[in-house]
Amino acid sequence: MSKRLAVAGIVVLTAQPTYAQSSVTLYGLIDDGITYVNNVQTAGTAGRKKASQTYLASSILAGSRWGIRAVEDLGGGMRTIVVLESGWDMNTGRFQQGGDYMGRQVYIGLGNSVGTVTLGRQYDLLLDFNALTTSNPWGSGYTAHISDLDNLSGTYRVNNAIKFKTQPYHGVVFGFMYSLGGIAGDVTRNQQLAVGTTYVNGPFYGAMTYLAARNPNISVYGNTPSAGPATTNNIGATTLTGVQGNPAISGYASAHSKDIFAVGMNYKIGGGTLYANYSNVRFSGLGDTSAGPNPFGYQGTAVFNTAELDYSYYVTPAFMLGGGYVFTKGTGPNGNNAKYHQPQVTFDYFLSKRTDIYGALIYQKATGRDSTGQQAVASITAITPSTSDRQFAAHVAIRHTF
Repeated sequence: MSKRLAVAGIVVLTAQPTYAQSSVTLYGLIDDGITYVNNVQTAGTAGRKKASQTYLASSILAGSRWGIRAVEDLGGGMRTIVVLESGWDMNTGRFQQGGDYMGRQVYIGLGNSVGTVTLGRQYDLLLDFNALTTSNPWGSGYTAHISDLDNLSGTYRVNNAIKFKTQPYHGVVFGFMYSLGGIAGDVTRNQQLAVGTTYVNGPFYGAMTYLAARNPNISVYGNTPSAGPATTNNIGATTLTGVQGNPAISGYASAHSKDIFAVGMNYKIGGGTLYANYSNVRFSGLGDTSAGPNPFGYQGTAVFNTAELDYSYYVTPAFMLGGGYVFTKGTGPNGNNAKYHQPQVTFDYFLSKRTDIYGALIYQKATGRDSTGQQAVASITAITPSTSDRQFAAHVAIRHTF
């Protein structure tokens, strides 16, 4: 999540003399830097090979984007809200989010003193509410929980979503989201449903969210132009000899449903903030080939429990240091039980209100067997998996908002 500062392209419109001013704001963000990884998989004629990699990486702390936000005051405390936001890769010029032109978010809604209802492609409540209990706002995409399996870093958006969030009442906010599957004759297929709440009291922030997704290989992982039908594994590649994708969870594409429960808090202490969160993710009803491929013949349920503890501190008003630890335990069918340990440190130095330089060091250690039924390999989120049980990554970048 990032702080957006809209400083250019403001147009003020007046619809009727009795209405208050309305506005259209153009905004954007650019995030680009250098990543080094000590061990990534590469394809070879005799199977996977180990290699180190250094490359330019865009959108690691905050997604590079441009957007339009329109607000029209309808009078009587009612307003219309429109957001159109596109994500793109700084180094190739290509659209992100699987090639979607407005892939980050695009929605329209109405708001008043009670709350706001929005319709369109949106973030789910896990990002809206629980991301603030993680290192996501100040760490990097590399510090996310493995494969961002609980979406607390907002990797996956929700199509066809109706979302309602109340205005704060004595520090409490409630939220509800429903995504229509749109399948004729089966109202529940590909649907998503979420409820959540937050509570703020002085230095304390708490959040709790539950999300249930049917046919997650399509509804969660397959809602972009680059995704395939149910016969395609949209979670990631499960190859045993080539380059893998999200091996911790990609073997569970045949899940009939995916359920996520997340709870967390942050607490400000002087110039620092303590963060703690927990999530439980369940891939249930494995073996539903109408939902996704099942090359390993799995049945039953795979469960992942993740805990994270972080601390960030502003050494000066312009310089922040942070660090934390993430632990994930996965329990799957056929003895596919794995553990992932991930310590991480980050820094952020603001050159101005709109430009900063940030960096991150991440190390991951894997044990056990992952969703492919093989020895678990380290797989830092958004980085090609390692050939071994260990992986180290370093990243330094510059970010600018406008």
